[in-house]
This record gives sequence, structure tokens and C-alpha cells, in this order.
Amino acid sequence: MGILKNIEWTDTNSNLIIWKYPITKDHVNKGSALTVRESQVAIFVDKGRLADVFLPGFYKLDTDNMPVLTKLMSWKYGFETPFKSDIYFVNTKQFTNQKWGTANPILVRDKDYGAVRIRGFGNYSFKVDDAYVFMQNLSGTNTKFETSQITDYLRSMVVSGISDAIGESKVAVLDMAANLQELSRIVETKVANDFKEIGLKLTNFVFESFSLPEELEKALDKNTSLGMMRGNMDVYTQMKTLEAMNEAAKNPGTAGGTMGAGMGLGMGMGLGNIFANNMQQMTNQNQKQANAKTCPSCGASLNGNPKFCPECGERLKLVCPDCGTEVKGNAKFCPECGRKLK
Repeated sequence: MGILKNIEWTDTNSNLIIWKYPITKDHVNKGSALTVRESQVAIFVDKGRLADVFLPGFYKLDTDNMPVLTKLMSWKYGFETPFKSDIYFVNTKQFTNQKWGTANPILVRDKDYGAVRIRGFGNYSFKVDDAYVFMQNLSGTNTKFETSQITDYLRSMVVSGISDAIGESKVAVLDMAANLQELSRIVETKVANDFKEIGLKLTNFVFESFSLPEELEKALDKNTSLGMMRGNMDVYTQMKTLEAMNEAAKNPGTAGGTMGAGMGLGMGMGLGNIFANNMQQMTNQNQKQANAKTCPSCGASLNGNPKFCPECGERLKLVCPDCGTEVKGNAKFCPECGRKLK
């Protein structure tokens, strides 16, 4: 029979909550030492019954610091014989970055959009606050107990708290992203009691994001686009009208159809105005071209009604040298004085 000289646990697994000290042929004797490090608690268990709890520190085991075991084993005068006992170490550090997400959407009644199904995502942290209560409620007498064995259970409590918090907060769906911190604190308060009942403490809770149904997201995006266009409808209409005209110019056979489609979309007025302006500009340009004069000799442009070309000096008007009357056409005699001209 071996004597346990120093009982301790060197934690090497970051996800291990409870670890059972391996006792095979060894026994606890008076004078055996127990070392409990910071962020640990040690619990002695006799035949499945939780007994003495040891907080961080160094202990020489005797009847004075094991009152529960002394009573359970009916020791009247201290250790009568070496004994075996199950010894569990409980990790009381924080277990951080535990992911949570809503497996099923949460139904929220929104004042703007009615019943909306949303999903939430985030993380939380917890620690063992009462090792005795935790072992009574969850771990039992397993050789070891890891976070993976409890995360599903904790997640269900968290999601339940989220549903209550969102319902009571009355925060609109579109405002949730701006109130994530406030919602996190509400959930943390609501879930705290549930964690406490099983010996745990929720040390932190974080909402990372919300997601809306795909159909609602598309509708919101479309509404946003329309809102942007309402403030610049004139510019938008002209832009679309010009696009339609360009397409019509490329495909003359479909110009009428394009105009019809544009008018059907509420752009008929814009089309009419732009076509009217374009036609007026074309008419003015043609008129200017029609009124423009050129020298018959050199082709230079002529402004007004000059008698001679400013470029080549060519006579532009036939004038009677006697009376000064302008003679039009190809007359051979002046219509005023009868002077022969050619």
C-alpha cells in the first residue's frame, strides 16, 4: 500500500473543467499533503457523496481540515487507518470565446415589418463559481468533464435569454445593429440566474451580429435604392432617357418600341421634352445653315450683305454705275435708268 505524499493537479488542458485525481493502490494518510493552485478547487468524495472542499492553498490533511469526511467515516480520534477517497480538481478559471448562434431563427414582432425571423451570432465566457453546486448538478463523478460536454446546454440557456431580451427591449429590427451592446447587457442579466443555479457564472456575453431573412434584405436594399433616386429623379429620368435615345439610334427599327417602353416606365414626359429640345436645336442649326452665304469665287463665309468678298475682293452685288441701283439676277440693263450693264 502506497502513501500519497502530495496531491496536486497541473492543468495542461485549456478546455478541462473537472479532473479526477488517479488513485490506484495509493491511500490518503495523516500527513499527506494537498496543493490547490490558484483558479482551482479540490473536492473529496466518499462513496459518491461530496465531502470537503479545499480552496487554493497548501494543506496537511488531518481531521481538522476534513470535518465532513471525519463525520462520514465516523472518526472519533483522527485517522484510524489510511483511507481511499475520490479527489476531484475543479478548474475555476474563465473559459472564453465560447461561440453561440441561433440554430433556429428567432421570431420577432416588429412594428414596421410585422413578424420577422432573425438569427444572431456571438460569443460568451463563463467560469465555475461554486464547484460544489456544479458537481452536484452536472458533472457527477465523471473522471473528467470538458467544456464540450456542457456547451450545448449553456447555448440553449443563452438563446432563451436572447429571445426574452429582444422581445422585451422593443428595439426595431433595423435598429438592432446599433444596440448590440445594450442587448448584450440585457441578456447577461437575464441568464445570470440560470448559470448560478448550476454553479456557474456568466462573465461576459457579446452579440457579434444579426442577420435578417434574405427576402427582407433584398427588399430593404431596393427601398434604399429607390430612396436615393427620389431625391434625384430629374437627373435619373434624363439619364435613362438618354440611354433610351442611344439605343434607339443604334437600332432604328426598335426606336419606337424603346420610346414606348420608356413612356410605360413613367418617362414619357422626359422623353418628350428632350426630343422637343433636340428638334428645336436641329431646326435652328438648319436655319443658320440656310441663311449662311459664301463667296461664289473663293467660297469664304460672308456675314451680312457685303458688296465685295472680304477674302478675294470679288464683287458680290451688281450695282448700276450711274444711279447706284442694285440689279438682281442676270439683267443686262438697269431697271431704273436703262444703262447697259453687260
